Formats: sequence, structure tokens, C-alpha cells
Amino acid sequence: MNPNNNPDVEIDWENARAANQENWDERAVLHAGGGYNLEPLRTDPAHVSPVVAYDLPYLLPHLPAVHSTSGTADLSGLDLCHLQCHIGTDTVSFARLGARVTGLDFSPEALKAARALADELGHDVRWVEGDVLEAATIVEDQFDVVYTSIGTICWLNDLAAWARQIAALLRSGGVFYIRDGHPSLYIFDEMVHPPAPRYRYFPNGKAQSWDDDTTYAGDGKLTSTRTYEWPHPISEVVNALLAAGLRLEAMHEGDTLPWEFSTEMVQVGPEGWMWPEPLRDVIPCTFTLVARKV
Repeated sequence: MNPNNNPDVEIDWENARAANQENWDERAVLHAGGGYNLEPLRTDPAHVSPVVAYDLPYLLPHLPAVHSTSGTADLSGLDLCHLQCHIGTDTVSFARLGARVTGLDFSPEALKAARALADELGHDVRWVEGDVLEAATIVEDQFDVVYTSIGTICWLNDLAAWARQIAALLRSGGVFYIRDGHPSLYIFDEMVHPPAPRYRYFPNGKAQSWDDDTTYAGDGKLTSTRTYEWPHPISEVVNALLAAGLRLEAMHEGDTLPWEFSTEMVQVGPEGWMWPEPLRDVIPCTFTLVARKV
């Protein structure tokens, strides 16, 4: 990223959201046009996205119903809502695993690409356009699983509202799953070598403004380059979910990312990228939370 000299800015949610949507509309076109590797989904009916493949072992033990055939995960009979679904690679992966799936995103271009992918692959997915902070009102349904992963909550200014939407979307006994970039990772300036702490860990009510014409997948350039993000420490995430009435069941921290955060990272296969030693044992990459509606 290429931040302003002072990345903290005062901006209202509506204007920040509008700028972010323009940016993500452009990203969706680039990602669907080759930035994401869609060929394995197209050529192998059993393939699921690397993100879902990583998340399944952490999600399955907590599901209201778990089915298994020869060791292959089966979500048949479960209703799953995928928040901030982008172009649908993870969403159709859950449909491929047998879930009845609804995908929500605020980008019409992303949903256009997601719908085209699902139609091409022959998966029946319900796509809903709207703001994740209004998800329960927009979707008007309840689910066994609400899922979001990865790179999602940094785009939201109000985690209390976010958590309330999740709780409203879940049936009693339903499970929420999130894997996201570790907030400790995001304090580092990835443009210097070695990476050094630079950015806030704790929120202060202000957004962080970025100006970058690249995206994390693919080689195309963006023209809507201004984006706004908000740091959220793990304590804020946990407390928002607890306040919304969810019960925390599991937490994990990971050392791989599905995108190249820094050029110092090394690719380790479909799982993504890791820090080289000795940074691998110093800087966490992701956190995972599983919570249940009681």
C-alpha cells in the first residue's frame, strides 16, 4: 500500500463506503478476468477454493450437523450465508460441498462475476447485493452457518453493528466463522525491509486512508485508488460478538496468508504465503474465531 503521510482521516461512513465500493467494483473485474485462478473450479468438480479448504477443518467440528463420506466434508442440509462474498469462489465452494448458500456483497460488479461463475458451474446460489452492516434486513432469512473469510472486517467502521447482523442471521444453535488478517500483522509497514511497525493497532475513531492502484491478485491497474479501512484489535472483535449474544467456542492463530502481504514472504503452495524465518515465529498472519448463537 501507499499511504498518505498521515493515514488517519475523518470521514463519514457513507463517503468511505462509496469510495471503497468503486475500488472493489474495479477489483472484481480484474479478479474475475484472471487475477483469481478459476480454472481448478472449472475443470475439477470436486475442487474447492484454497480459502475454504483451509477453513473447513476449523469449521466442521462446530457445525450443527456434520456429515462425512470417506473423509470428505459434506454440508448437505445446512443453510449458509457468506458475508462479503466478492466474486463467489468460496461461496460456490460451499455450494459444491452441499450447503444451501446465500452470498452477500456490496459490489454489483463482484456479484455479476459471482453469478456468472455459479451459472457456469451449475450451482444454485442466492446472491444478494447490499451492505454487510444491514445484512439481516436485506437477506431476511436465518442460517445454520454465517461465514466470512478473509480480509473483511478492516473495511467496516462499526463492529458492534456487524456482530448484531450476524446474530440476527443465525438460527438458535447456529455457528459464526471468521478467519481474517491478524491485527498484529497490519501494524507493519510492508514496504520497508525488513517490515517495521508503523500503523495503529488500536482504533481511535478515524479511518486509515490509502491510495494504491494495485490489487492483491492480478496485474491490472485500478483507477479508483482511494480506500478507507479501520483497525480492529482482536479484543474488539471478541467483545462485539459476545455483546451480540454469541458464545465463543474456538480461536486459532495462523502463520499463512492467501495473499502476498510483503515481498519478503515465501509461497508455500495453495495455502498461500508465509514469512521466512525468523519472522515466521514473530509476526502472526491470521486469526480464526468460531462462535455460536445460544
